[in-house]
Amino acid sequence: MSKEQLSFLDDVDEKAVRKIVIKELKNYRALKVQLENKKECSSAGINIFPSLRDSFTVNELKVKQIERALQNSLDDEERLIIEKKYLTAARVKDINIYMELGMKKDTYYEIKQRAICRIATALGII
Repeated sequence: MSKEQLSFLDDVDEKAVRKIVIKELKNYRALKVQLENKKECSSAGINIFPSLRDSFTVNELKVKQIERALQNSLDDEERLIIEKKYLTAARVKDINIYMELGMKKDTYYEIKQRAICRIATALGII
């Protein structure tokens, strides 16, 4: 498609979109742990940590929607790259991922960018 065909869509700052999606993916791990801890405390009938914000409902929705985006908007290759890059505790360099997956550098970055755009679309960021 040419640019003229897509002129009805607003221009998107891809760098800003990437920054937001990556931030949300990195926060996702902590939010998921928070939900598991909250459920564990609720089932035990105790609250062991004070809560300074009442953000549980929002965080629960974020986790559900990010999980849905990861499962339903990405193909297997895209999901694997996102999981290896952003959803592990270890900080992993891109070169290690594309070498491990036997991909060319350009192919890896194209798939990664496509995955980030699909996640952004699924979450309503763009």
